[in-house]
Formats: sequence, C-alpha cells, structure tokens
Amino acid sequence: MADNADIRERCAELRPRLHRYCARMVGSSIEGEDMVQDVLLRALEAATRGETIDNLEGWLFRAAHNRCLDLLRARARHPLSPLEGDLPGPAGEARPGEASLGFRLFLELPVLQRCAVVLKDVLGHSVEEIAEVAGCTVPAAKSALQRGRLRLRELARRHEGDLRLPLLSDEDRARMLAYVGSFRSGDFDRIRAMLAEDVRLDLVNRLDLHGRDRVAPYFTRYAEATQWRFAFGAVEGRPAMLVFDEARPADPPAHFVLLEWRGDAVARIRDYLFAPYVMDGVDWTRLG
Repeated sequence: MADNADIRERCAELRPRLHRYCARMVGSSIEGEDMVQDVLLRALEAATRGETIDNLEGWLFRAAHNRCLDLLRARARHPLSPLEGDLPGPAGEARPGEASLGFRLFLELPVLQRCAVVLKDVLGHSVEEIAEVAGCTVPAAKSALQRGRLRLRELARRHEGDLRLPLLSDEDRARMLAYVGSFRSGDFDRIRAMLAEDVRLDLVNRLDLHGRDRVAPYFTRYAEATQWRFAFGAVEGRPAMLVFDEARPADPPAHFVLLEWRGDAVARIRDYLFAPYVMDGVDWTRLG
C-alpha cells in the first residue's frame, strides 16, 4: 500500500467526485461534505494502522455509500419538520436563474436507483462498479439504473419551478443582514465584536480553529482580498452569506458561508472557500 502522503494526495483528488456522490445520495451539498470528511478521515486512519487497501477509489465509494445509508436510516428514525417554506414579500422572491432543484429530486428515488443513476450518469462508473458499491448483482444494478432514469425525468417535469426558501424570524434576518452588511462595508471590527469567545471556524477542506483570538486573523485575510462581493441569501433552505467573484458577477456564487448563532453571538462559521465543488448543483437564491 502507498504511504500516507500518497493516500492523502489521492484522497484530495477523489474528494470532489465523492462529494458529488454523497450530496445526491443524501440530498444536501452541505451534509454531503460532512459525509466526505468522515470517509476520508477513516481512510487516513486505516492507512495509519497499516491496513491494506488495494483499490482506494472503490474502498472510498463503498464507505461513502454505507455512510450515506447510515444518515438516511437515522433520518427515517428521527424525521424533522423542515424549516422551509414560501417566504412572503419582495425579499423572498427568487430571481431568475438563481435557484435549482439541485439534489432534492434524487431523494425521491429509491436508494438503489439513486445510487445507480448518480454513479453512472453523474460520475461515469460502470454497471459492474455500481453493483460493487451497492452490494447488489449486476442485473439488479442495470434494472435500478433504467428505472431511476425514467423516474428522474418524470420528477423533473413535475417539480419544474419548485423552490425552497428559509423561514426566518425578524431577529434572525437582522443578525444575518448585519453580518453580511459588515462584510460589504469592510467593517471587520464590528464582525469580530459579534464573535462568541469560544467561536469555531471551519474553513472546510483546509483548517478548523477554536476561540476568538485564533479566528480573528480569518477576517484580516478577507479584508485584504478585493475580488469578493457579498450578499445575503439561502443555500439549501439555510440562511447564508453568498460570496461572488467580482470577475464573474453574473455567475453563481463562488462559495458561501454558514453561521450558527448563540443568542446575538456567532458561535460557528463554516466557510466553503476551499471547497468550491460544493457549489455543483446546489440550491441557492439571493435574498438581499
């Protein structure tokens, strides 16, 4: 087996493909990235223990498939009421081209059909590889692929124009607008004042920091960058700061930032700057 450096390099190469699979299996680009992080960590731990992985890509996709199934089973046991709906008023009106059905249609397929369609039509795997990842026979994989393709076309026609937006209280909206507004104006001292003492920064696919003093330099780097423009929006029904590249103002966001609040203080920041593949097919809309 290759050494840890080789494993890390190969995992980094496969990460976007793994994310495309996980995001469509669980219906969320955000949760899909969580699945990928977990699977890659398991692979690195296995390599550290000296375990032999003859086919790393196959191992990763099987592990990702099983991790997704775990999440789907947990959802079935503990269903949550979605915090989504129609947002009244001009602020909630979606602008043309700024939202898509993304991954939600895949969730309406049975798991094996979903697995087959994503692996074959999104990632280009063979039917034999589908069978290996899903743990089924090749004929079952072929049948699931055919049925899944037909069902997905039906669903796309039925849900054309569908859009989900977050339901926000006035307080939540005001907090997000203040945060995004401070980025727009470059008032990073105001943002630092919003941080909880034990704030956590997850710069996805790059680093994880805890504590206000350690997180503060993150804003300095944004202050030094001139290519970014910021907007209040929603990603997969979650309030988010959308980050656009000034060189491509008409394009979808380059990345986005999610916040978790504790009262009026920012308790966690999840910034997807170094995980641009998460934007592939994600539902988003500009809200302000």
